[in-house]
Amino acid sequence: MKIELVRIANRPTYCIGKLYIDGVYQNDTLEDTDRGLDDSMTEAEIRKRKVYAQTAIPTGTYKVTMDIRSPKFSKYPFYKKLCDGYLPRLQKVKCYEGILMHCGAKASNSAGCLLQGLNTIKGRLTNSQEVFTKLMKNHFNPARLLGEDMEITITRRYKV
Repeated sequence: MKIELVRIANRPTYCIGKLYIDGVYQNDTLEDTDRGLDDSMTEAEIRKRKVYAQTAIPTGTYKVTMDIRSPKFSKYPFYKKLCDGYLPRLQKVKCYEGILMHCGAKASNSAGCLLQGLNTIKGRLTNSQEVFTKLMKNHFNPARLLGEDMEITITRRYKV
């Protein structure tokens, strides 16, 4: 499965994007602000610009796994029922750990993660649980069951 996140708007406290799976638009995304990080940068360069829990992950391509059960999210009834806490997790993101795709309405719900929903309110997402349920049922859970390889490419349409 090929996932693409195109960041389309960057603001001082958040970043809005569009998520595509195998070339088909799925939903909007919300992340922390994009500080111009790129996966070709060294860890030292990333650490200079990164502000903990307030910085979007570097642009680039990452493998996605669903083999790790989230200790945090597996406790919530919504995630327990939907996927038993097995959320899409980006692998080998320099200077970041535990980067997941999950529900959320505002950038403060992110801490680097990729929030899913609809950008119907400036700087926020709505319908996050409905959107994420659809993603999980139609794409991520079947890919996990089939052992399908997944990767995400993150790009931006603006200059930082």
